[in-house]
Amino acid sequence: MTAVTVREFSYNPSAMFARVERGETIEVTRHGTVIALITAPPEGQSRYEELVARGLVRPAESGLTTRDLDQFTRVKVIADVDPLSVLLESRETER
Repeated sequence: MTAVTVREFSYNPSAMFARVERGETIEVTRHGTVIALITAPPEGQSRYEELVARGLVRPAESGLTTRDLDQFTRVKVIADVDPLSVLLESRETER
């Protein structure tokens, strides 16, 4: 693992990211304290899987996937109409 200062990182961030792409992990420090850790994502893991592993996203408990989206109601919106206004108007009429 390599440590670089914020100043060093700011001089050439592209070079730092190139080093990370080659498998290196870089610690970015400010006044001797590590403030960031730059590392490549685990291979074979999607962004979604990474977020789930970090606890930032919780998968649906019912086991639904994007393939299940077809079972939800679809609302057609005219091209020049704001979808949010259609949704809000639809909610008002349901009350």
